[in-house]
Amino acid sequence: MNSNVKNDYGVNVKEFSAAEKEAEKSVFVYTHKFTLPFTYEDKTYEELIFDWGRLTGEDGLSIENEMQALGKPVIVPTFSGEYLVRMAARACTMPIGDDAIRAMSISDYNKIRSAARSFLLKSEL
Repeated sequence: MNSNVKNDYGVNVKEFSAAEKEAEKSVFVYTHKFTLPFTYEDKTYEELIFDWGRLTGEDGLSIENEMQALGKPVIVPTFSGEYLVRMAARACTMPIGDDAIRAMSISDYNKIRSAARSFLLKSEL
């Protein structure tokens, strides 16, 4: 196929196909870039990668069990900040605990929590 083929809207078909594949992948991966480097327990992070696609049903059940042990039952995981930060810690490709996510600036915390929530919402469709 000619690499310059355009669709009815004048968009390069090959480039559009590559963008679609990247968008599908991005549903499962979120890269968080810190505005300012984040330091926690003598380790500094400039970015963190969260691979939501590597999470399993066992992860979800384990998070629920952790929360129940703390006396915090999970009613709707998608809207539970406690659930979402634990989920993000498990999805992070670097070893990091939910305590580190809690220690981040509210701006970074909110972006990571929102990415986790967005993944759950998309996965429920």
